[in-house]
Amino acid sequence: MKKEGLEPHPDRQKKTTWAEFISAHWQSLTAIDFFTNEVYTLKGLTRYMVLVAIDYATRKVEIAGIIEQAHGTWMQQMARNLTDPLSGFLKNKRYVIRDRDPLYADTFVKILKVGGIEAIKSMPMAPNFSPFIERFIRSIKSECLDKMLIFGEAHLRYIIKNYVEHYHFERPHQSLNNNIIDPPSEGQGEIVCHERLGGLLKFYKRGGLMGWTTFHIALRKPRLRRFSGK
Repeated sequence: MKKEGLEPHPDRQKKTTWAEFISAHWQSLTAIDFFTNEVYTLKGLTRYMVLVAIDYATRKVEIAGIIEQAHGTWMQQMARNLTDPLSGFLKNKRYVIRDRDPLYADTFVKILKVGGIEAIKSMPMAPNFSPFIERFIRSIKSECLDKMLIFGEAHLRYIIKNYVEHYHFERPHQSLNNNIIDPPSEGQGEIVCHERLGGLLKFYKRGGLMGWTTFHIALRKPRLRRFSGK
C-alpha cells in the first residue's frame, strides 16, 4: 500500500468532525427544541411554549407538547412520551440533539438514556448546530403563526395541528427534491386547489376531498406517570 502512496491504516487517533458524525449516524439522528408563541387569553396576552422533535432522515416532525410554562415534571413526561417503546417518536433512534436550555435537566436526560437515546448538547454560541429543527420553526412561524391572531390554547393547538398535517402530507420540501414527506395516494380527475385555515395554507391535489388519515399531535395535556429508573 505504501508503494501506491496509501497508508496501511487510517489515522485512528483523529477526532471525528461534526460533519462526519452527522453523516455516519444520519438515520438515527433526531433533534428537539422549543419555540414560543403569544396567544390572546382571558388573562391577556400569554406566551405558550411548544416542544417539537424532528427526524433528520425523513424530516418528519412531532409536536411533543404545548404548555404555558414548561417545568420539570412536564419535561419528564415529555421524555417518557418520546421514548415510549410502542409509539414514541424517538423509537428506533439513537441520538437527539438539544440546546443548552436548563429545562433539559439531568432527570430528562436520564429518562432518554433509559429509553436508549443519547442526548447531545449543542456547543455554546452555535445557532446552526441543529439547522433542520430551526428551519421547521422558522417555517411554521413565517408561513402560519405570524400571520394569525390566536385566541386561547385550544385555538393554538388547532392551528399547529393543521400546519403539521400540511407539512407532512401537502407541502413540498426542497431538501427532499420538492417531494412531499408522506404523500397520499394519487387520485383521478383534474387538479384542484385545496385550502386550510381559511386559505392561509394552499395545496393542489387531484380529485375532490382530502381522503387520507390526519396527523395527530398532543391535543390534551399529558397524563403524568412516575419515573422509576435508577
